[in-house]
Amino acid sequence: MAKKAKKKERDVLVVASKVREYVKSKKCNTSGEFIGELSNSVYDAIDKAINRAKGNNRKTIQAKDA
Repeated sequence: MAKKAKKKERDVLVVASKVREYVKSKKCNTSGEFIGELSNSVYDAIDKAINRAKGNNRKTIQAKDA
């Protein structure tokens, strides 16, 4: 079985304590890996928005790009 390719180590873009607080308020727990994967999802969403803005000849990312 092939291993999943590791993404380059990047800064975490989410506030871990706020995420954990929110999850806890929903009566759930947060695994050690969750914050990193959530941050990777944020990077993916930002990259998608950047590509959409550039595709529309803009340098400014807008809410409609999300």
